[in-house]
Amino acid sequence: MASNIALYDQDYYAWSRQQASLLRSGMVSEADLENIAEEIESMGRSEKRELASRLTVLLLHLLKWQFQPGMRGKSRRLSIKGQRADIEAVLRDNPSLKSELKGTIAEAYHRSLIDAEKETGLDGETFPAVCPYGFADMMREDFWPGAPA
Repeated sequence: MASNIALYDQDYYAWSRQQASLLRSGMVSEADLENIAEEIESMGRSEKRELASRLTVLLLHLLKWQFQPGMRGKSRRLSIKGQRADIEAVLRDNPSLKSELKGTIAEAYHRSLIDAEKETGLDGETFPAVCPYGFADMMREDFWPGAPA
């Protein structure tokens, strides 16, 4: 076990290959179970961070679309479409994250407000304090807030 821990600290790649080999061989008692468990939990947190990051960018661009109508262009439109596709992919690969959407959207919106104020130069009070978009709406291909009907 001590050599597992030392390898984990000194050469993560070698440690991961060794642990995978031990698990595949059924040598569970030889494996570094504590660090394996930590890495699995870390992978889950990473997937949630990926979702939050994609939602932040989507929300930022939706805010910019709505509150900077003169800046609507192909680049912004494609960024929105790309984030929607990336969010769909994250949720397709990790369907249990759907149960965390409400809180993750709230966190992402808070961050997007900071970025929107910084990137647009508009006062923070310009933007709604609470996310004005529901998840289903923000993911719809035909949802463009503030766009003329």
